[in-house]
Amino acid sequence: MDVVVDRYKTFDDLLGYCRLSANPVGRLVLSVFGYRDPALHEWSDAICTALQLTNHWQDLAVDHAKGRVYLPVDEMARHGYSVERLAAGVADDAFRRVMADQVARTRALFESGKPLLRGVGRDLAFELRLTWLGGTAILDRLEAVGYDVFRARPRLGWAAKAGLLAKAAWPGSAG
Repeated sequence: MDVVVDRYKTFDDLLGYCRLSANPVGRLVLSVFGYRDPALHEWSDAICTALQLTNHWQDLAVDHAKGRVYLPVDEMARHGYSVERLAAGVADDAFRRVMADQVARTRALFESGKPLLRGVGRDLAFELRLTWLGGTAILDRLEAVGYDVFRARPRLGWAAKAGLLAKAAWPGSAG
């Protein structure tokens, strides 16, 4: 889709992209580990979509430089923001409102997929907790910088990653 689609009119259009890009990866991982329960697949889809969206929000500036806009165009317009302002790296109040909406939706997806963390065995639980914690930590970073992805790409340093590893080791920490 990245070859033929360079922007998404609605959030539902963007979810369609995630259904074809991120969600099959999660289902494949579950399948490799022998998990076939449809409920697990739905929870995995929610987490994988949330991870894909998190990456889009984190990489808005990088993706725009490559000619792709993942922020839904209709939502930018609703908040008084435009692709031209995105291209100029404007992180004003309108941009923050658009991003706050996107991050809230993404958090809701992470939460709706959270039962997956308890729905798998020890063979996969640690990795899924770490993935879930990492994705939500990036959303925290996005909020902490006022969503300004134009100055610097929000990322996790080694200390944050070490903390997430420790937290993921405790089953009650994310699930």
